[in-house]
Amino acid sequence: MDMTSLIASIPLFQGLSPGQCAQLAAIAVRKYHSKGQTFFLEGDEAEGFYIILAGRVKIFKLSPDGKEQIFHILEEHEPFGEAAVFAGSHYPASAQALAETPVLFFPTRKFVDLIRRDPTLALAMLALLSMRLRKLTALVENLSLKEVPGRLAAYLLVQCDGNSPLATISLDVSKNQMAALLGTIPETLSRILKRMSDEKLIKTGPRSITILDKRGLADLAEGNRKLG
Repeated sequence: MDMTSLIASIPLFQGLSPGQCAQLAAIAVRKYHSKGQTFFLEGDEAEGFYIILAGRVKIFKLSPDGKEQIFHILEEHEPFGEAAVFAGSHYPASAQALAETPVLFFPTRKFVDLIRRDPTLALAMLALLSMRLRKLTALVENLSLKEVPGRLAAYLLVQCDGNSPLATISLDVSKNQMAALLGTIPETLSRILKRMSDEKLIKTGPRSITILDKRGLADLAEGNRKLG
């Protein structure tokens, strides 16, 4: 697939004209990061933003004592680093590949020049930034106001697709990564998963979790129920 067609297929840029996609194609650079490789660290100058073509990327911060807090785990076609580009500053968090991850890279200066010439290019990205802000607000609320069982219940419900009473979630992150995403440690996460399983809220598999009682999980997430 040529670069213009590739860009036109990315949800972030859907609705742009062929000419606008061609302009973006002219400044885009294909890059490849292997598993574990860092894209940028918190505080680095924002040289540009990325769009994932395949693989997964975690966005995280490290505390002074080395504790990791994951904010997002992003997948195919999702952008990252764009907020810092709009602000013209430094990256507010770090980004690391969780798998082999090819990306498109858009350099800050060239992208900002395009926006100045054609402000409509920014509209789709502003919608995405608003959605990210809502997710981050929910994460802060979960971490500050809910106990770990409530955080985990809310996380599992968000991962569900559709309205079926039963849903199986494929775990494409490690237990350590899920624990960091929820602001806890793997040992605590394991204990809570077992208690949820004992109470028939979920059924755990090697790389999956089946939700057996959505209403029960919702009550747990909303603080209307506690685990025995």
